[in-house]
Amino acid sequence: MANPQAATDNYSADKIQVLEGIEHVRKRPGMYIGSTGAKGLHHLVFEVVDNSVDESLAGYCSHIIVEVHPDNSVSVTDNGRGIPTDIHSKTGKSALETVMTVLGAGGKFGGGGYKVSGGLHGVGVSVVNALSEWVEVTVWRQGQCFRQRYARGVPQTEVTVAPEPTDRRGTRVHFKPDPQIFTTTTVFDNAILIGRLRELAYLNGGLKIEYSDHRETPPITEVFLYHGGIKEYVSYMNREKEPLHNDIIYVQGERDNVQLEVALQWCADSYNENILGFANNIRTIDGGTHLEGLKAVLTRTINNTARKLKKLKESDSNLAGENVREGLTAVISVKVPEPEFEGQTKTKLGNPEVRGIVESFVGEVLSEYLEFHPAVAQTIVEKAIQSFQAAEAARKARELVRRKSALESSTLPGKLADCSCRDPKEAEIFIVEGDSAGGSAKQGRDRHFQAVLPLRGKVLNIEKAEDSKIYKNAEIQSLITGLGLGIKGEEFNINQLRYHKIILLADADVDGAHIRTLLLTFFYRYQRELVDQGFIYIACPPLYKVERGKQIQYCYSDRELQQLLSTFPPNANYTIQRFKGLGEMMPQQLWETTMNPATRKLKQITIEDAAEADRIFTILMGDKVGPRREFIETYGPKLSLAELDI
Repeated sequence: MANPQAATDNYSADKIQVLEGIEHVRKRPGMYIGSTGAKGLHHLVFEVVDNSVDESLAGYCSHIIVEVHPDNSVSVTDNGRGIPTDIHSKTGKSALETVMTVLGAGGKFGGGGYKVSGGLHGVGVSVVNALSEWVEVTVWRQGQCFRQRYARGVPQTEVTVAPEPTDRRGTRVHFKPDPQIFTTTTVFDNAILIGRLRELAYLNGGLKIEYSDHRETPPITEVFLYHGGIKEYVSYMNREKEPLHNDIIYVQGERDNVQLEVALQWCADSYNENILGFANNIRTIDGGTHLEGLKAVLTRTINNTARKLKKLKESDSNLAGENVREGLTAVISVKVPEPEFEGQTKTKLGNPEVRGIVESFVGEVLSEYLEFHPAVAQTIVEKAIQSFQAAEAARKARELVRRKSALESSTLPGKLADCSCRDPKEAEIFIVEGDSAGGSAKQGRDRHFQAVLPLRGKVLNIEKAEDSKIYKNAEIQSLITGLGLGIKGEEFNINQLRYHKIILLADADVDGAHIRTLLLTFFYRYQRELVDQGFIYIACPPLYKVERGKQIQYCYSDRELQQLLSTFPPNANYTIQRFKGLGEMMPQQLWETTMNPATRKLKQITIEDAAEADRIFTILMGDKVGPRREFIETYGPKLSLAELDI
């Protein structure tokens, strides 16, 4: 690590640059944190954690502690340099108060405070302050302990100094989200927080991140420390798979202040690619120049190797990129001093120089590895050739899908009942299993903007199916053609998508849960961008209908039913109908409870932890029975049938 004292002395108030104020943050919070729902709520934590991670990237922080307290407040503590507390020359306030109250104030602009950082817009902690009911900041630096308290972005105290000296250093930010802003929920989700903290620990090898949830008794605790960094990340994702080679191919380098890390491993029992890209610790779900460079150099290197091994003749065409990447799990992480992210969501890296750096380093290391490990090279090449042959076998089926117009609904085996609306942003489609449920949905829907696609039986498990089987399957063809999806492996084109809400509507029982899982596997493996961009939803039909006199109420879980019954007088007369399937519901009932946008409950499918999502799909839908049985025996008893809808 760098010299903490020297760095602390150099990291002064003058390193904090002011860009603009924050008076409008509370009026338009969505501009800064995306939403005022659960996603935005958790974003507050990640903004504070990112500041501590940036201290680690700079070489001054090795330990971060994240705690959720009984009152649902959160504290983030690190052992970094501590936010400067001396007077800022431009604001006349302490640098601490400047950072906490001025939007765009921070050490990440101008290169004075940080070489590389993730919180590049400089709005992080000041926005957290503005959107919190209260914030308490404690800073340990230069032998002293400083404190200041804020309420909804306004300082409530001056910066105070504790009388006792201390040799501790770092920053602690303790905040409670403001219920005036987060009106739907202020309750933090363990799974979301743990997923991101685990990811950050993998991306920053050697950084120790501790997590505790004190709302539970005893507290839930997790410690993340991975000295192997992204190599351990790839091992974690592949632990339920069968690797083609035991070694994880690892590339590390730096050029023009751009730091690069890549970890690669091919698996024999996987027909999909799983490549996670990160720039400055931010997951770039929309790709970018670092991923473009990686894909290009993989294709070129494996083709060169195939020709050296005489697996491809001079007259043979090159293997395509999707053939080369079949079965590959990879993590690429770049850290760029001046990153150019496309869009405010920071999900696509635009720096053109990064592509060349990736191609150069990866090409050199991968070529050398394959040359010194000829057996590994041969297995990787053979898998790519098998993928190429399977793709050729599926070509005719692919072309058939291409030629089918998505508007020719009458030719679809799934009997698509289309809507009259032609604006994909307004249109939605319900994917329903069975003719009976499909009939109710067709009659109950609003034909202007709601389409219905009934499927017969359970769709193909795409997790362990080759392309040729995918394109020969009637139900899969219905999905591909009806939704306007492209061909597997090709870049996602949102302009071809016919509905921006794809809603899975299945019975609230075990069979319904299985059908949903098969459909989610299809979307996740076939065209994952649909999930990443938030187009996939799950409908939540009710479990019970309760009639008491002329009053009718619907309950969506056993817990809800018991709560309702507890409000009835002891001698009340009522009847309970348990819906065993969607086909039992009258069209009007289905509309009122499940399809009407004004009254329905929809669950949007999001991926907070990409590595864990990939692993779970492998466990549940892959070839190995043992891990699946272990998963079901562990988690199955904890779920009621009603909770399967969540």
